[in-house]
Amino acid sequence: MIISGSEFLFEALDHKLYFKEVKILVPPNWTTGKYERATTESFDKGRIRIDNANSAFGDEPYTHQVTGCGTEAQYIHFTPKYLLDKDLYKNVYGPKGRVFVHEWAHLRWGVFDEYNKKEAFYLSAGQIKPTRCSDKILGKTLEVINQSTGSCRTDRTGLPTSSCRFFPNVKQNTNVSIMYMPSIDSVKAFCNEEEHNAEAPNEQNSKCKKATRTVIFQESIDKDALRNLKPLPSPPPAPTFRVLQRGPQVVCLVLDVSKSMMGQGIRKQRQSSSFFLNQWIQEQFVSFFRDRLIHMMPKNVNGITNICEGLREGLMILQENNNKTIGGEIIFLTDGKATENIQECLQEAVQSGAIIHTILFGPEADSVLKIFADKTGGKFYVVPDSKYSHKLVNVFSSMTLFDGNPMTQPIQLESTGKEVAGWFNGTVPIDQTVGNQTTFIVTYETSAPTVYLQSPSGLVYDQRITSNIANTITLTVPGTAEPGDWKYMFLSEGTAAQAISLIVISQAAHEDVYPVTVTVRMIQQTNDGTKPLLMLAEVAHNYNPVLGASVSATLESDKGQPVSLQLLDNGAGADSFKGDGTYSRYCTELLRGKYSLKVRVEYQQTEVPPYKHSGALYIPGYIDDGEVKLNPPEPPVNLQPINVGSFTRTVTGQSFVVANFPPNMITDLIAELKEDTVLLTWTAPGEDYDLGKAKFYEIRWSEDFKMLQYSFSSANLVNTSGLVPQEFGSAEQHTFQPSITLQNGTTLFFAIQSVDKQAAMSEVSNIARVTKYVPTHRPPPSSNPDLNLPPQTCSSNSGLNLPPPTPELNSGLNLTAIIFSLCVLTIMVCLIAVVITWALKRRRRYVINRTRKSEIPLIEQRVIQA
Repeated sequence: MIISGSEFLFEALDHKLYFKEVKILVPPNWTTGKYERATTESFDKGRIRIDNANSAFGDEPYTHQVTGCGTEAQYIHFTPKYLLDKDLYKNVYGPKGRVFVHEWAHLRWGVFDEYNKKEAFYLSAGQIKPTRCSDKILGKTLEVINQSTGSCRTDRTGLPTSSCRFFPNVKQNTNVSIMYMPSIDSVKAFCNEEEHNAEAPNEQNSKCKKATRTVIFQESIDKDALRNLKPLPSPPPAPTFRVLQRGPQVVCLVLDVSKSMMGQGIRKQRQSSSFFLNQWIQEQFVSFFRDRLIHMMPKNVNGITNICEGLREGLMILQENNNKTIGGEIIFLTDGKATENIQECLQEAVQSGAIIHTILFGPEADSVLKIFADKTGGKFYVVPDSKYSHKLVNVFSSMTLFDGNPMTQPIQLESTGKEVAGWFNGTVPIDQTVGNQTTFIVTYETSAPTVYLQSPSGLVYDQRITSNIANTITLTVPGTAEPGDWKYMFLSEGTAAQAISLIVISQAAHEDVYPVTVTVRMIQQTNDGTKPLLMLAEVAHNYNPVLGASVSATLESDKGQPVSLQLLDNGAGADSFKGDGTYSRYCTELLRGKYSLKVRVEYQQTEVPPYKHSGALYIPGYIDDGEVKLNPPEPPVNLQPINVGSFTRTVTGQSFVVANFPPNMITDLIAELKEDTVLLTWTAPGEDYDLGKAKFYEIRWSEDFKMLQYSFSSANLVNTSGLVPQEFGSAEQHTFQPSITLQNGTTLFFAIQSVDKQAAMSEVSNIARVTKYVPTHRPPPSSNPDLNLPPQTCSSNSGLNLPPPTPELNSGLNLTAIIFSLCVLTIMVCLIAVVITWALKRRRRYVINRTRKSEIPLIEQRVIQA
């Protein structure tokens, strides 16, 4: 697949790019074969996943794409069955190498499909056209029912019904486009300016403002290569393959014991490190050694911060314990500034092959340590100086590398804290997807509180392990925890208030039950103000998105200034796709500094409905020399909702650095025609991306979509003086009548630009369209002679032929159509009356003239005879 895909990519991109090296990471429990040791590679960093099927897609290949145009996607998902079955899916989706390049373009360059499974046809100048690129791809449209084809019917919108499919010809006279139908033999290129179908209602046009791959690729991550590389004179070599495997997890803690950690700092460091050793390391690690390590945690402070010395000590320990540093991990925690030039040891860190995670504790910690994480594939965290230990514990709980097996992954259900003298009470819901190794960890400042824990059925747990060294109380529920709300009650009996924190973790309930997971990330981890900070939280259950959750984010600066935001899955502003389980928000109200990120998810519904955004295009068949050749039926998928119950999750994302923003682009503009009145609807943008509200809207329309695309300010301006923008996320609408008479087949295009108080303008919105359609007794003749549309009927050997609308559809004619018909009838009657009157008068005049002409000779004759 990859070898043939490399050859296909090389030809598609002007002989400039191909796949040179491929790394394959196998599971850690595979014992047959010889594998190289992985360094920074891990399952969650993999760009191509071979995993069990997403129930909504089945074995259909797809790319997990949750951000906007030109932005790299997350991963391509193939199933083992798709890869191993050589013939089953070849006809259904096309050759695997071609499918791979199609998905790679999604992944690497952030382009979108040029087909639309939900809107497979559209009206253009009164003609029905398949959603495709280029429109030079020819074929026939047929209705497919139970693997039988027939004439296509239309619905009341004038478009083919949902059972109609477009069958491309096997032989085509165009070589585009890979993002439409790479399965066609002649297709060997991406769409270009000359052949791009900018009218088609596909995601490439709506998300990328109708731009072609030429425009997008030149601004992509590979822009330098595509601009500067010269075509290779000969075919490229085949890719090389390296098979890797992660070894046993080896972690070294490098902890700051300088004088600046005195007091609360050293206590919190000891509590969080103890939690990490006891609860988060998943390898075979007997409790005796865990306890011994916990007792070795530093209690005293001394000296100054020396980052390079601590790093070298950590690398040396990795070498001694594992005979190598490659693939090992160092967690480096400090609250101070470097007292030496870290460039001296940065190169050592990179060359070691170790992964270095850095934790900056408090406002004085040196952010230069972020470079270590960036250069070695590690994670970067900032922890504000706070009295609550759970904030530092949260960071340690997010340190492990995901190995691809969610059944053994620790999941954090709750993380909270309170300063209290007396009772500290609350509930934690435990859902049906988790319950194994459920542990409640309580940390305290001075004196151990009394701890009570009650199950949903009323059973009270009070057996616990108390560690006075780390000031922690641990209570583990035996077996699998009962689903439902668990109540916790802590009593701090001292007269002085103390900070108490609670962390609750668990694992999958059973080996065959996937837990609900939350993945958090920032698209940019360093921001200079030129682009907004985009925050994402994906809530999923075995690749299926969880919809309808309440997702909130807390961003706290290194100076302790918190900002709370509600993340949304509404398809507006920062959110690219509505209802895909990815909750998004722009971060704009942030001052200069370093920020931590914590996300909390609450879910009160009981079922997770299946969701399918877009995947490889199923080809129903082809037209070969006029004959319809059907492919096997589209593979079935499981669309049954899954019951997961109510749940909570807390996740700590990596920190980021902020180094000012316009309204976000409107991406969901929709236009409808009500008689001759246009109704526009969209979701309100914010003033600063998705925060606040815009000052005013500039709405323009044109009969030429290219004018809106390339010269928005030259199009016709709509009067919006009475339109006041609402808060971000609100539903907006505006109606108006265009200043032209709408004839049957007239198509108008619309777009919006938002302006804020500082006159900063958003990007032009997606371009919406309406077409005036008046049903007739037969569809209008096609403007495309290649489709060969006869006037009324179609068969399996004809083109896109539509029969007359049915009586049921005619009963839905609107008032405009009725008035139009009456007017035509009246005009016809009047014309007939005028013609008849004119004909009668002319005939009468002719008769009289003939009579007079015949009488003159008679009179003359009589005179002569006399």
